[in-house]
Order: sequence, then C-alpha cells, then structure tokens
Amino acid sequence: MTNKSHAVIVLGATGAVGNQVLNYLIKRAEVLQISTLGRRLVPDLSETLVVQHSVDVFDPNTYQEIVKNHQVAICTFGLGEPSKVSKEDFVKIDKTAVISFAKACKEVGVTHFQLLSSVGINAKSASFYLRSKGELVNELEAMSFDRLSIFQPSMIITKTNRYGIAQGITLKVWPVLSRVLFGPLKKFRGIDVEHLGKAFVTNMFENKMGLEMITWEDIKRLSKL
Repeated sequence: MTNKSHAVIVLGATGAVGNQVLNYLIKRAEVLQISTLGRRLVPDLSETLVVQHSVDVFDPNTYQEIVKNHQVAICTFGLGEPSKVSKEDFVKIDKTAVISFAKACKEVGVTHFQLLSSVGINAKSASFYLRSKGELVNELEAMSFDRLSIFQPSMIITKTNRYGIAQGITLKVWPVLSRVLFGPLKKFRGIDVEHLGKAFVTNMFENKMGLEMITWEDIKRLSKL
C-alpha cells in the first residue's frame, strides 16, 4: 500500500485525537483527498486538501453520498468523559453512531477502517464501558473490511486540560506512573496525543490485511516512522 494514493474520510476530526490525525494526513503527499464528517467544523482550517461536512452523525442518510470514493475511513468519534452521561447516551454516541458510519463506509467500498478504541476492551467484560466497546469491535469485524485497525490506547496525554480537575490530576500523574509499567503492563502506559495521531496515519501505509489490535508498543513504533 505504500506507493498508492489515498482518499480518506474522518469522523471526529474536531476531537483531540482526530485533530492530530488531520494534521498528519495533510503532511502526507500520498493523501490526495481528506473529507471530514462531524456535528461541527474544525475552526480556522484553510487547508484546501480538506473538505469539511457538517452532518447529523446519528443519521447516515445525511452523509452516505459523501462517503463515496474514499479508500480509508478513520473514526475517532466518541465521548471524552463517558462517565458523565447515561448508558443510553454512551451507547448512542460511542457504539450506534460508529456502527452506522462503518456500515455506510462498507456499502460504498471503503476497504480500510481504523477505530479509536481503548485498552482492555472485551465483549465479555464486567465493565459496561469495556464490554460495549468490545461488542462494537465484534460488529465491525463481522462487516469484513479488507483491513480493520483497532487502536487501543490507555491514557491519552494532551497538552491542555479539556475536562476539569480530574483530568488535570491524571495528566500530571500518568506520565510518572507509566515509568513503572513493564512487560504485559506496558499497554497501560500513557501515550501523547500527537504520537497517537501520527500512528493512525502511518498505519495506513503498512502492508497488512484483516483485523489488527494496536496497543502501546505498536503506537510508539508507528509514531517514530
């Protein structure tokens, strides 16, 4: 895939991770077209390579035509603080909307689907959050994309505090905690949002097929290339 050109569609470009994905996509000469879908637009974006679309993310009829003629879909859409909403709203945003987007992509021939998920996801988990995300991956796998990339970061380290005191404390503590996580616990290390965004883009050009679960070590490798 390295020598091929790509048209990429992104759901969630206004979020911290999605914005970094967009920044790195713009830098890649192999990317000929970038389309974004979202409830709002990325402000102050003058890059002509990017076409932004304000859509109803819960109604695929509002973006079905836009998805056509893209080879890669990247979904970083989701809640930053899932504990602050009801289970119903969490499922609507982090699961149902993503499934609808993936189905729309599959129907028009997108071959590579990349998803921002979480470490520890499992469809049989006792945790509602991890179980829901595990069930989502199972549904995506059943769609049989040529390639399905599931990114599983733990704590995502951002330069700014987006969610208040709790996140502020976590952003200070997690980099220190990460230093004592070794062996199987490496997957729980924090990852800089810039590295995660770069890893999404770099991964597009790896020559792989099928389902891949991308954890901390993979993200670090991809972000260095």
